[in-house]
Amino acid sequence: MRILICEDSVLLREGLVRLVEDGGHTVVAALPDASELFATVAETDPELCILDVRLPPTFTDEGIRAALELRAKRPELPVLVLSQYVEERYASELITSQGGALGYLLKDRVADVSEFLDSLARIGQGATVLDPEVVAQLLTRRTQDDRMARLTERERTVLALIAEGKSNQAIAGLLFLSEASVEKHITAIFQKLGLEPDESGNRRVLAALAHIERSGGSPQTGTAR
Repeated sequence: MRILICEDSVLLREGLVRLVEDGGHTVVAALPDASELFATVAETDPELCILDVRLPPTFTDEGIRAALELRAKRPELPVLVLSQYVEERYASELITSQGGALGYLLKDRVADVSEFLDSLARIGQGATVLDPEVVAQLLTRRTQDDRMARLTERERTVLALIAEGKSNQAIAGLLFLSEASVEKHITAIFQKLGLEPDESGNRRVLAALAHIERSGGSPQTGTAR
């Protein structure tokens, strides 16, 4: 894939370039901030963009806001957001926005090279890959919603694994369950949330997050790790 990287830390930026290129991909640009992001995307036509959440000049939410704008302008372009924490306000908006493939991973996930490269490949192929901690924080954000309270601990675990892009077969292996049991859990999850069945596990997670977002309440600020 042709990949554009936007990361302010020189060490992490160069590390990502090396990692991505060693994985067989081409880095078309490596930017220190989002000031030239849209012009560079237009010029280089990447197949995937990796952005840090915190970018200059304020190092707060420039990166994730740029990701939102990028998905609005180029909805077909896959985007992977890397963060040290879950920026709940914009994360929810980003995940529930219309657009193509999406990833939201916490930076410690990059330490596992094979898993990171696998995530890149899946996002490039059209999947949605979300860090389970991101899903957990967004799903528990509205704890007063009695529909979320109906989920058992096992059902929350299954939902988080679906969000990671895991197939029913993979979830069954990880949880030592049969695929039929996993399917029953998934059916129960979306019955309890009042959502219609959907063939795509990723879309069902996005639907669940969108459902919770529509339930009301003011967006919260980011939660530091």
